[in-house]
Amino acid sequence: MFPIFQSTPSMLAVILVMVAFAFWVQKFRGFKTLGPALIVIITGIILVNLKIVPGSCEIYGTISTYCIPISISLYLLDVDLQQIVKMSKQPLLAIASAVFCVSIVSIVFGSIFGDKVAEGWKVAGMFVGTYTGGSSNLTAIATGLNASGDTIAAANAADYVIGMPSLILMFLAPTYMKTSKWFQKCWPYSFTEKELEGSGDTKELMESEEWSIKEIAILLAVSTSIVAICTKLATLFPADFQSAGRILLISTLSIIVAQVPAVKKLRGSMNLGLFFGMMFLAVVGFSVDIKGFLGSAFYITVLCLCIIFFSTVLHLTITRMLKIKSEYVLLGLVGAIADGTTSALVASGARWKSLVNVGLLMGIIGAVCGNYCGIAVAYIVKMIIGA
Repeated sequence: MFPIFQSTPSMLAVILVMVAFAFWVQKFRGFKTLGPALIVIITGIILVNLKIVPGSCEIYGTISTYCIPISISLYLLDVDLQQIVKMSKQPLLAIASAVFCVSIVSIVFGSIFGDKVAEGWKVAGMFVGTYTGGSSNLTAIATGLNASGDTIAAANAADYVIGMPSLILMFLAPTYMKTSKWFQKCWPYSFTEKELEGSGDTKELMESEEWSIKEIAILLAVSTSIVAICTKLATLFPADFQSAGRILLISTLSIIVAQVPAVKKLRGSMNLGLFFGMMFLAVVGFSVDIKGFLGSAFYITVLCLCIIFFSTVLHLTITRMLKIKSEYVLLGLVGAIADGTTSALVASGARWKSLVNVGLLMGIIGAVCGNYCGIAVAYIVKMIIGA
């Protein structure tokens, strides 16, 4: 009788309903703050632990194999390097600081906890991914490093146990920054209300968008072709680096192709990338056994806490020394810990209308850097601990 759903067709239906539900509830404020990725993972955890769905199923492996590389490519087909180059120096420094701090701190604490955590060197790289570009980067790096399903599930669970309270604080931060005289005295660099108001023509986040079936078909053709080419090229790498090399090749080629004028005109690549990524995150949720996690994931949670806390402290120290405006500092931190959409949501919620698009771009920069930095950090930690 249990699990209730077991067949491949029924599980595909469950996964797609979960993804659709996570997007639908974004019209409600509380769910919008949580974001669709977290909702899908939590739903998956609930369903598998209530024995409604199985912990393993044939379709899980299929989704893990195909959805992540396609999702990575689609995400990065939305990268416009010209827009990034046009950004002013301060937001670039802010996101660069966030990525640098996460990488350095992950090397330090990955080396300390590497022997105490299963696949600790891989986890260090995965946390660099999630704290430079969000869950999509974590899963991309996990795929590149051939991390086990248990490790991916534990890392995601630890990330949300530690990361979500941190993210809630960041949503509350703009109010504190505005009202605290102590903060304004310690950090006197900020925008004026008039500068933050902007022109008033900012597009609402997560509103309906227009894109055609032709654009969807072309985007899927381009992304799957990139994945196929890079998968073939990755066979030229040494066997123990093929998976990581494949992810790096997909990232690089997707960014290059994204600069082609005809590709720039295509709409919907980020939405499609999110859709495929969400299907994989549903599978991640199904992998989390709450009893098992509580009993075995202490060190991975401590590692996650150390990375997020000390990288934040280091980021604040560096950006204060560089006299970067506080709004850029916060958006860079959110763009790194979560993603560009969440960074833009923080700006939107704080009524920093002129910074919504900047927050989105900062998150995109973090995501672009994340795959490279995460895999590099993982192999540095592996070398240090001799794994």
